[in-house]
Amino acid sequence: MMEKKDIASFSLGELKMEMAEIGEKPFRAGQIYNWLHEKLADDFDEMTNLSKTLREKLEEQYEIRKVKMITRQISKIDGTNKFLFCLKDGNMVESVLMKYKHGNSVCISSQVGCKMGCRFCASTLDGLERNLTPSEMLRQIYQIQKISGERVSNIVVMGTGEPLDNYDNFVKFIHMISDEYGLNISQRNITASTCGIVPNIRRLADEKLQITLALSLHGSTQEKRKTLMPVANKYELSEVLEACDYYFEKTGRRITFEYSLVHGVNDTEEDARELIHILGPRNCHLNLIPVNPIKERNYQKPDKKSAGNFKNKLEKSGINVTIRREMGSDIDGACGQLRRKTMQES
Repeated sequence: MMEKKDIASFSLGELKMEMAEIGEKPFRAGQIYNWLHEKLADDFDEMTNLSKTLREKLEEQYEIRKVKMITRQISKIDGTNKFLFCLKDGNMVESVLMKYKHGNSVCISSQVGCKMGCRFCASTLDGLERNLTPSEMLRQIYQIQKISGERVSNIVVMGTGEPLDNYDNFVKFIHMISDEYGLNISQRNITASTCGIVPNIRRLADEKLQITLALSLHGSTQEKRKTLMPVANKYELSEVLEACDYYFEKTGRRITFEYSLVHGVNDTEEDARELIHILGPRNCHLNLIPVNPIKERNYQKPDKKSAGNFKNKLEKSGINVTIRREMGSDIDGACGQLRRKTMQES
């Protein structure tokens, strides 16, 4: 049997070509696109302004790939929602809805699992299963918007996976989510996190998008970074920083550096000095993230006082720095924890 095409991964232009191929008028593409990406339809039967014949034709050749909620955890502390979604092949991905004064932010996954191997991350413990399609990234947001009944205004691609390792699908997702015929979320409200795949950071800079790039730094020197992040064996810290400078130069968008604070590993006086040395001259923002302990690793988060001291040292030297507010600490908040727990139980 021929595999059905993933209709919600087509851009509007591609959908017009698909309609021509099946003998339909181009305006039908606009109607279908509107159902998929504005009205967030889960089924062809919902598309009531299409004839029954066309709906049947679509049903035969195409599918709206399922992204189905299995679990939802809601934090009693701050209302953060953690979702576990099941995909058409039975794989699972996690997404998080965080509620802030400035609006609702959703954190989505870009891959099932991850091969990057960062030492403090639960997503990578079972390796990479596969890339997500553009529709599977989009539909995490669509489902959250439908389930919560609230508009999503900000997106962070910081869930499971390395977006720049799923480059083409990720870039297509950015174009589609910010499209005026879709949810039309401003690119300036989208942040994508990368562990530093140098050629693709440069490639992304040349796409001239307006998204914020967040680099997972986590170590103040090449040596430290290598102990926490295997990707550092491939790309030197100096190369990564040059690629970040290139991104800023091409897009005018200030880079955010993410730094997981691990007690006694990368939160020393020396680390603060090194960070000041590399980030001092750069127009950037540093986000300190007290590490979420995961039972498979013995990393501990620093206490509030030492995290605050670390921040103050950096601030005094003129670095724009914040400590990430912990969200959903009473649920499986860290990347990959809920998916892993569910997989182990089944």
